Amino acid sequence: MTAPLIEVTDLHKHFPVGTTGLMGKPKDMLHAVDGVSFNLHAGETLGLVGESGCGKSTLARCVIGLHEATSGSIRYEGEELVGLDRKGWRPYRRRMQMIFQDPYASLDPRQTVGSILSEPLKIHKLGKPRERRLRTMELLEAVGLNPRHIHRYPHEFSGGQRQRIGVARALGLEPDVIICDEPVSALDVSIQAQVINLLEELQERFNLAYLFIAHDLAVVRHICKRVAVMYLGRVVEIADRDELYNSPQHPYTRALMSAVPHPDPVVEKTRERILLEGDVPSPLNPPTGCSFHPRCPERHKLDSDVCSTEIPLLTRLSTGTSPRLAACHLPPEE
Repeated sequence: MTAPLIEVTDLHKHFPVGTTGLMGKPKDMLHAVDGVSFNLHAGETLGLVGESGCGKSTLARCVIGLHEATSGSIRYEGEELVGLDRKGWRPYRRRMQMIFQDPYASLDPRQTVGSILSEPLKIHKLGKPRERRLRTMELLEAVGLNPRHIHRYPHEFSGGQRQRIGVARALGLEPDVIICDEPVSALDVSIQAQVINLLEELQERFNLAYLFIAHDLAVVRHICKRVAVMYLGRVVEIADRDELYNSPQHPYTRALMSAVPHPDPVVEKTRERILLEGDVPSPLNPPTGCSFHPRCPERHKLDSDVCSTEIPLLTRLSTGTSPRLAACHLPPEE
């Protein structure tokens, strides 16, 4: 198997909260990302799912350089990115782009569509003005919009059209990787399907790799080949899509999958729902040991207190081209 395009190892991102004393030292540290490891190969789509506040978007922003990682490693084709300054990041900005969640907030309302799409080309000094204009028209056509609308402003487009403009902007520098931060969650269901189909078409056309962040597990199942599950700043399971949905191994993944409604009303009526007790702990004061243990419905299966004292490592459960990984002290289910 080819080497991964992006390889993230033991990544941490902590934010200081409040200050104390004359020196202004941080009072607390918010553990947004707490030891995440995964890889992404060329041309594949890796889904990233989990509850709100589990660190998905922070992780994505660290990978693309919008947040500086506290510690850990991010390698792009073997080259270390953590610790680079702005000049060092510059060549990688072209190769990794991002589609943001809100198509209404991510586009500058004072700029025309043509200016929005040509700005990255100007920053990276690509082409002359006429060539940049032709490129912006090509981008609009590639995402299914009328190239003659380059003089329109964002407010003249619908939500779905604005997100297509966001996709076009991400394509402008011909990247290898696009990070999709909940790109369809703000859209109507019918428009979601159109944007998802567009992303799949573009991936096949340009051999793009996607890190696809979403809440909607049905959307993730449709577009992603592998899925990583996050809980309170940590990845608790990574597996091929069908393996994860058909036989989740981590107790949190099982609870998450049990919340997905089944299209067959007979199956939906009889299937078991796993209801978790309590709330997600605060990342300002994460639990000791396994971060999920205060809510885990299967903790009683172990006689020892290992769940509350030792952090489980992300362990390989299967071999092959795409190994299955889970972070749990419980033995895997057959």
